[in-house]
Amino acid sequence: MNIYFVCTGNTCRSPMAEAIFKAKRLPNIEVRSAGIYALEGGEMSENAQRVLNSENIPHEHISRQVTVEDIEWADLILTMTTVHKELLVRSYEVAMQKTYTLKEYVTPYTAPDVSDPYGGDLHTYKQTFFELRHLIEELVQKQGGANSE
Repeated sequence: MNIYFVCTGNTCRSPMAEAIFKAKRLPNIEVRSAGIYALEGGEMSENAQRVLNSENIPHEHISRQVTVEDIEWADLILTMTTVHKELLVRSYEVAMQKTYTLKEYVTPYTAPDVSDPYGGDLHTYKQTFFELRHLIEELVQKQGGANSE
């Protein structure tokens, strides 16, 4: 299965989600991330890197913009907000049947958006990290990966 995490700039939420998921080392699942308005070749935000480092989660990231090739590659597209989802579904017909917000997909009865730490302090990034970690745990359970590390 190919999972594609999407946010705005691909510097905070989607790369953290990608790193958290990859750290699970689940067999037969590939993960990528991108941003709708990403600047190609940028780094992950400093505070996102700090949080991942403090949690001993390996990460290597260069920001990428959403591409039609990645949309086609993905079996499941998980966005950080409803706006991201709507933009993808309107822009790429092939995305329509496989795009959800992360929260919609794993916890459908909660607020639909993952909080955006962009421009926030380290504490704000930690809060978003904990939110993402919980959602990724739910995603792993939903994908049948209960025996992950």
